[in-house]
Amino acid sequence: MAVYTMAHIDVQNDEEYAKYAVLAGPAVEKFGGKFLARGGETVVMEGQGRARNVIIEWPDMDTAKAFYNSLDYQKALGHGIPAADRDYLFVEGV
Repeated sequence: MAVYTMAHIDVQNDEEYAKYAVLAGPAVEKFGGKFLARGGETVVMEGQGRARNVIIEWPDMDTAKAFYNSLDYQKALGHGIPAADRDYLFVEGV
């Protein structure tokens, strides 16, 4: 069953977050992730939103978790987490 990353981000440090993006993209590709949305226009209809939103499709939950816990992505997070306020979750598809 497909699984989706839903990431909601407010970047606080553009320079450091750019380093995250350079490392994160190849890590996503390495694990077979497919970007479906990546920072395009967002319209908040209910609740509170964040400035940047990303959706990534994964083949399954095991692959998504393996990606997140991989050395490649953890290296990227070393730049991303301190540079932004983020909500990052995996959601099973239907």
